[in-house]
Amino acid sequence: MKKTHLSEDELQDLRANLEAERDSLDEELAEHGQSNNGDWQGGSGELRGEEADPTDAADKIEELVTNVPLVEELETRRKEIEAALKKMDDGTYGICEKCGEPIPVDRLEANPAAKTCITHV
Repeated sequence: MKKTHLSEDELQDLRANLEAERDSLDEELAEHGQSNNGDWQGGSGELRGEEADPTDAADKIEELVTNVPLVEELETRRKEIEAALKKMDDGTYGICEKCGEPIPVDRLEANPAAKTCITHV
């Protein structure tokens, strides 16, 4: 696979953007879900059989229905960011996964976790 075409300054700026977005996602995930060994679950707690008050149970179910799709979306984006950071470490960041050509810097500035050039979106 090709090595990155980006300068050290470009890589530094893009890494900073990725890390800042990852930190922001971590805050959102902590607010809307709970971690289960690296996987996030929508909601702030569990329902436990006879311990659960019916009103509390309904509230928890509503919270899960609302939070699960959001948490899944946040978790997906976080994984994309982690993959981009790994590519930076490997020296292959900014190379289209479909055609192997360099992804333009302006595309990476708009979406630092981009995996493909605009042709293959």
